[in-house]
Amino acid sequence: MPATAAPPTLQDFFRNPEKTGFSISPDGKHLAWVAPYQSRLNVFVRPLAGGGETRVTSETARDISGYFWKGDRILYVKDFGGDENFHVVSVDLAGKDLKDLTPGDKLRAEIVDDLENDDQHLLLSHNRRDARVFDVYRVDVKTGKETLVAQNPGNITGWVTDHAGRVRIATTTDGVNSSLLYREKEQDPFKPILTTNFKETLAPLFFTFDNKKLYVASNRGRDKAAIFEFDPATAKEGKLLFERPDVDVTGLSFSKKRKVLTEISYTTWKTQRHFLDAETKAVFDKVQAQLPGYDIVLGPYTKAEDKVIVSTTSDRTRGKRYLFEKATGKLTFLAEVAPWLKEADLTEMKPVSYASRDGLTIHGYLTLPKGKAAKNLPVVVNPHGGPWARDVWRFNPEVQFLASRGYAVFQMNFRGSTGYGRSFWEASFKQWGRSMQDDVTDGVQWLIKQGIADPKRVAIYGGSYGGYATLAGITYTPDLYAAAVDYVGVSNLFTFMTTIPPYWKPFLDMMYEMVGNPEKDKDLLKAASPVFHADRIKTPLFIAQGAKDPRVNKAESDQMVEALKKRGVEVEYLVKDNEGHGFRNEENRFAFYEAMERFLAKHLKP
Repeated sequence: MPATAAPPTLQDFFRNPEKTGFSISPDGKHLAWVAPYQSRLNVFVRPLAGGGETRVTSETARDISGYFWKGDRILYVKDFGGDENFHVVSVDLAGKDLKDLTPGDKLRAEIVDDLENDDQHLLLSHNRRDARVFDVYRVDVKTGKETLVAQNPGNITGWVTDHAGRVRIATTTDGVNSSLLYREKEQDPFKPILTTNFKETLAPLFFTFDNKKLYVASNRGRDKAAIFEFDPATAKEGKLLFERPDVDVTGLSFSKKRKVLTEISYTTWKTQRHFLDAETKAVFDKVQAQLPGYDIVLGPYTKAEDKVIVSTTSDRTRGKRYLFEKATGKLTFLAEVAPWLKEADLTEMKPVSYASRDGLTIHGYLTLPKGKAAKNLPVVVNPHGGPWARDVWRFNPEVQFLASRGYAVFQMNFRGSTGYGRSFWEASFKQWGRSMQDDVTDGVQWLIKQGIADPKRVAIYGGSYGGYATLAGITYTPDLYAAAVDYVGVSNLFTFMTTIPPYWKPFLDMMYEMVGNPEKDKDLLKAASPVFHADRIKTPLFIAQGAKDPRVNKAESDQMVEALKKRGVEVEYLVKDNEGHGFRNEENRFAFYEAMERFLAKHLKP
């Protein structure tokens, strides 16, 4: 009898990738990627033609969140213990001449435009002057010298440049109404050209290639967002580029070199693409023919667009990375992201749908343990965070890990999930703990009715809003779940509203409309805050929290643990002092999932 391979270990699912995040230098001469150094993801570089590699960053406290090329330098983004106060750091290819371009305590920086055609500068915004707002600066990437380009009067929440790198569009909010500001020249004052209620989307994507009009994703006068041309002179949508009757369309790509639109992306149950350019489609088709059976992603390209990084993806692999050369059609293997995980050991993530009690169609995903029939299974119900986000078909290490341990995993895009149009999103307003939670509950009942779930072995687990949904699930349907895991979840809607970061303050009135006003909707928020109803909870609970979480403060978890311990309800509590909104450091991920595995095994007995 041949020996059977051991199943993947917990660490196999949650360790850092072997190599990922590949990109090519603008001149096409060097290749960069991120890989572990002292258990943290750092940036490495080598000549594209081959040769020795150089580690150019040496971060040992946190993984690098992202990086990009700037001439002959690498720029990368880092925060501090999960506080989300991101700084932009510049370093040369030898790993020398390190420069924090955005120094300052509690400063948060964001890239506005990398100014691809200017090797010396970039545009970034930060909130050093006022923690609530972001001003735009032109920054020298070698010296750190910054020049003010646009000062925020206090209500601007976003900036858009034209193809010459000039800041010509700004978006503002008063909390409920959003305005689009425009200027023809950078020295002109901004003028409002359009104001909409926050329920209407008019998202500027980028300028047309003559820098006169915009491409936008808009749902004005319609339920589903679509891609349009937009004329700032008339403030009206012009030519419709693409729409779908079933989902929002918001993704538009273009060739900087050839100045043509290339493709539109949108998500049904998985990411789909609509090509606008024959050359891009030809490249895609050539690559797809060499990599059948996988979804592929093209990008990033070299500046000359003669070479491109290719990523393969699916629900059962973190994929491989390749270099594709347009002229020859040659595909060169670069790396497998997680070679220790074998596709044959993992399981499919299948789309499902069911009806809510009030007649909405709720789309979701079901992942079954490998080799098990869909009958009488222990189930982990996994509502997503956001809540104004959505689950998509992709490789998800949590889902695959839980399935490998014998659990079916059930994910659902409850009302409020984005991408399904405006009315589906608005159906979630002031429905935390109410119809949003009913959508989760209705999904569990559907699984039980189908015979898939063993009604006595259903757990609920989620992070952020999913953590709130976990607490709400065991509060408002206490007999439904045998175990619960809350990961950085909200427990008290009053304290949650008062502890958001200062740069979220412009959106507070919008939050009041979407979640509830602490004064006008006091009864609603109290009824929807699990901490005030802890006396209903009897389900064993495990809570994990990052001490530096700026979004869901540690107090959210502390008060729930205290309320339950007073009543003698079993609650396990894991806090990591060097983490924020979710655990990024490898050893902390291991600790969390090890504790979660033990906890679920104890109460669900897979």
